[in-house]
Amino acid sequence: MALIATTPEPPYYAVIFTSVRTGIEDGYDDMAERMVELAMQQPGFLGVESARNEVGVTVSYWSDLASIKAWKAHAEHKEAQRLGHQQWYQHFKTRIAKVERDYGI
Repeated sequence: MALIATTPEPPYYAVIFTSVRTGIEDGYDDMAERMVELAMQQPGFLGVESARNEVGVTVSYWSDLASIKAWKAHAEHKEAQRLGHQQWYQHFKTRIAKVERDYGI
């Protein structure tokens, strides 16, 4: 997986998940890896980028809002959300944005 996602011509959508972790590590890395693997199999998934320091930021890219809604409701993803709420995250915020323009080198 590339460090910077290759996305199609806009428009498309970005789900920006920003988080502050607790000190609990139990199962986190395995679940995070599984969620990326599973997201990549979902209709409408375009790519993902992630970085962690004091604050973690994961941006996933999707073709449409219906695909994002389906991913949020996926059974395995819902279990990851539950565990995140209970043990892995002190704080988190999810933002959904429409990408209307992108550029880079």
